Amino acid sequence: MTTSSPSSPAPRRAGRPGHDAESVLRVAVRVFNERGYDGTSMEDLARALGVTKSAIYHHVSGKEDLLRRSLDHALDALFAVTREPGAATGPAIDRLEHVVRGSVLVLAERLPHVTLLLRVRGNTEVERRALERRREFNRFVGALVRDCVREGSVRPDVDPLLVSRLLFGMVNSLVEWYRPDRGLDPADLADSLTSVAFGGIRS
Repeated sequence: MTTSSPSSPAPRRAGRPGHDAESVLRVAVRVFNERGYDGTSMEDLARALGVTKSAIYHHVSGKEDLLRRSLDHALDALFAVTREPGAATGPAIDRLEHVVRGSVLVLAERLPHVTLLLRVRGNTEVERRALERRREFNRFVGALVRDCVREGSVRPDVDPLLVSRLLFGMVNSLVEWYRPDRGLDPADLADSLTSVAFGGIRS
């Protein structure tokens, strides 16, 4: 006579894979960048995700919530760079270079979110808040450039405001052509950009 073994739980049946908040955000940001935020409806997002609209609302409160999360994803990372030791101590020119380098890395690592950030126009409260945070970041960079001028590390014949705009014009332009899957390492990208930029502005 055989003895019965202790019963074990029946294996769970594999069902249709679902989405978590992170995957919903990832797809939503892709669609926002393809169609424009204003041109994207919840129906568009549901179609791209292969779920119903109610399934999306399980994770977020709506389209604007997704926009807010994406913009904060980019901005929080940029402001984190300004709090790093390399941005807070040492000669101003080194702190400025640290912030520029860190911004390139943020852009490379969070490209879809930074792309969306650079496209907002202030049509909603979420967008206006993001634009104000961008201006705050720009003011931080501008102050660093002025410190560079005072310490004599930036060429005196270049306007500080122009320096700031040129540096971040270079950084922001990366969203137009940089693609992580094309073999260019983010650290190498940051090295190349800072080498070109700071070779031209250092006194």
